[in-house]
Amino acid sequence: MNLSSMRRHASARWIGTVATICLLITLLFCSSPALAQANSRKLKTRVDPVYPEVARRNNVRGTARVELVIAQDGRVKDVKVLGGHPILVEAVMEVINKWKYEPATEESTVIVKFDFGL
Repeated sequence: MNLSSMRRHASARWIGTVATICLLITLLFCSSPALAQANSRKLKTRVDPVYPEVARRNNVRGTARVELVIAQDGRVKDVKVLGGHPILVEAVMEVINKWKYEPATEESTVIVKFDFGL
C-alpha cells in the first residue's frame, strides 16, 4: 500500500467515524419521548411578533431564539430566552403566550427562532 492510498483509507475511516457519531447523536435525541413529541406536536394558534418600529428606525436586525415548555393542554407554560437583541426578544415575549399547540400526554419543549429585518 502506498502513502496516497493509506491517506485515502484513513480519510474514509475518519469520515465514516464522524458520520456514525452524528447518527448516534441524532438517534439519542430523537429517541427522547419529549423531543419526539415536541417535533410531532402541531401548532394550532400562532401569533407572529411585529418587527418593532424602534428596531426598524435604528437598523436593529437579527434573530431572537426562545425555548418553550409546552404544557399537556397545549398552552405555553414557560419561555426561556436563548438569545437575541433585547428589543427583538421583547417583541417575541409579547406574543408567544398566545401560541397554542395540540394537547399531548406530557409536557414537551421546543426551540423557536424568529428572524427580524433579514
